[in-house]
Amino acid sequence: MIRRNRILRKSPAIRSMVAETILTPADFIVPLFIDEGKNVKDPILSMPGYFRNSLDITVSEVQELWKMGLKSVLLFIKCRDELKDNKGTEALNPQGLMQRSIRAIKDACPEMIVMTDVALDPFSSFGHDGIVEGTEIVNDITVEVLAKMSVSHAAAGADFVAPSDMMDGRIGAIRVALEQNGFTNTGIMSYSAKYASCFYGPFRDALDSAPGFGDKKTYQMNYANRLEAIRETIMDIEEGADIVMVKPAMAYLDIIREVKNAVEIPVSAYHVSGEYAMIKAAAEKGWLQEDKAIIECLTSIKRAGADLIATYFAKDAARLLG
Repeated sequence: MIRRNRILRKSPAIRSMVAETILTPADFIVPLFIDEGKNVKDPILSMPGYFRNSLDITVSEVQELWKMGLKSVLLFIKCRDELKDNKGTEALNPQGLMQRSIRAIKDACPEMIVMTDVALDPFSSFGHDGIVEGTEIVNDITVEVLAKMSVSHAAAGADFVAPSDMMDGRIGAIRVALEQNGFTNTGIMSYSAKYASCFYGPFRDALDSAPGFGDKKTYQMNYANRLEAIRETIMDIEEGADIVMVKPAMAYLDIIREVKNAVEIPVSAYHVSGEYAMIKAAAEKGWLQEDKAIIECLTSIKRAGADLIATYFAKDAARLLG
């Protein structure tokens, strides 16, 4: 034989030397769920090992994450039921939980990259990502609120706003609003190709944000579509997105690669709650080795083309890679 491919697989040192995909803690975005109160660490039953934490515990968690080499967090807040409405009122509150969380985290760990969820479902009495009229989630009025919400987050100190709503035109509106209000250094990480997926269930348990009627298929993408993801992503870049995202990740590796091949800005992927829960459940049954599954799945997401990965396994992966 002239070529023996197994030579480059002979030992761990050789395999490491020629590895094409290198996973590091700097690749990860850590989603954090924040609740009101003090000393609150509320387990999320459908996401074993994950919690809704009060802000005091969240700040300590962020400091620990930074020491582990994790450099970015993505914030989600649980809004109290009595503050929810169909206008997004609490989303714009300068003293709201999201705004207070941004300030507290940046005060405690200034170098941590703080990204914030921009969507109305946590604040909506209907559990939808936008303003509801009848049974329609209306686009343009929602976009106006999302732009104001983004400015509010920027004013509190967010490094990136992350619109996850999938309303048309919202990236351009947010970019204009940030520019007009002097937040020229605030970035936008757009959920550009967010599919209407069954894998979001545990997340909605975490924030009590399941839709009160219908589903989200009139604004989130049809999972049968591939070319639509490219169109959506390119439009977001033209409107001013700095980072684009594909969500979910594991069932959409082909989309991650398609997007990566089509664009010249960073691509992120969201390894979502259902994907996390499946690995946890199988590991609890003894059907797979959790640690190995974590690294293999995250490596596959990066191999597919993701520059950044939002994942609930970020701490576990950082420990395993350490």
